[in-house]
Amino acid sequence: MKMVFLDAKSIGEDIDLSGYDALGEVVKYDFSTPQEVRERVKDADVIILNKVVVNEESIGSAEKLKMVCVAATGTNNLDKEYLEKRGIVWRNVAGYSTETVAQHTFSLLFYLFEHLAYYDEYVKSEKYVADCMFTHFERRFSDLYGKTWGIIGMGAIGRRVAEIAKLFGCQVIYYSTSGKNNQPGYERVEFEELLERSDIVSVHAPLTPETENLMDQKAFERMKKTAIFLNLGRGPIVSEEALANALEKGEIQAAGLDVLCVEPMSVDNPLRRIKDSDKLLITPHIAWASVEARTRLMEIILGQIKEFFNL
Repeated sequence: MKMVFLDAKSIGEDIDLSGYDALGEVVKYDFSTPQEVRERVKDADVIILNKVVVNEESIGSAEKLKMVCVAATGTNNLDKEYLEKRGIVWRNVAGYSTETVAQHTFSLLFYLFEHLAYYDEYVKSEKYVADCMFTHFERRFSDLYGKTWGIIGMGAIGRRVAEIAKLFGCQVIYYSTSGKNNQPGYERVEFEELLERSDIVSVHAPLTPETENLMDQKAFERMKKTAIFLNLGRGPIVSEEALANALEKGEIQAAGLDVLCVEPMSVDNPLRRIKDSDKLLITPHIAWASVEARTRLMEIILGQIKEFFNL
């Protein structure tokens, strides 16, 4: 059996993949352009990928291909009709990163909520050296306790964020993007009500026709001027131009993002205009990527391959 990793660099070089070697031949490519994929998979039995597009053009020459493994939860990059037509099975992995995404959600929040960029710069610029007072509270912040936290997308990650927010004393409300999700213990509200009531709004939804461009200009205008917005779902759920405008106009206090419409960040992304770290924090799609989560991810995929081939 031949297994081909098409973008192994996206998993990280610090993750032990030796378990795959016991199953057969393993070929790893750091990255693969669409033009390179066709040649690289032509004699593969299994391909493992993260963001590589899988369709007739990319894998049409792979006559031996039996299985496509996505090292992620999202499968927007798969032409599932074509795979079904060819009798090629596909697998993705859900739930491997719930804890680390929830953790990163709060990392983004507290950085913005307590103005940590400002206070870090205040000390490092030596303004605190020989200051006249032991404390400094130029940028005011509040208790998280008692705030309303609105969650868009109440799946596994949304529920974990809700649990933690509740421990901090937040009132949690949520909007079901499918209209079908009912979570006992939490108040379900309509989208507009969530925006108007929430002090923190966090997105943990998948990208669907219902969620694409959900956070547009009208959405940000409905939010409190003191609100913090967090997106840990998918980039295209947010209109980046609308978010940039909302931050520049002071329609919301701050935003923390781990996902963008185009990744890596495109040169024409309007959020490049926002240089104030007290207003905007962007991390490069790392919320999923703790060592434990990446290790768990690759162990699950290894198990999927063994199960499919009865190894």
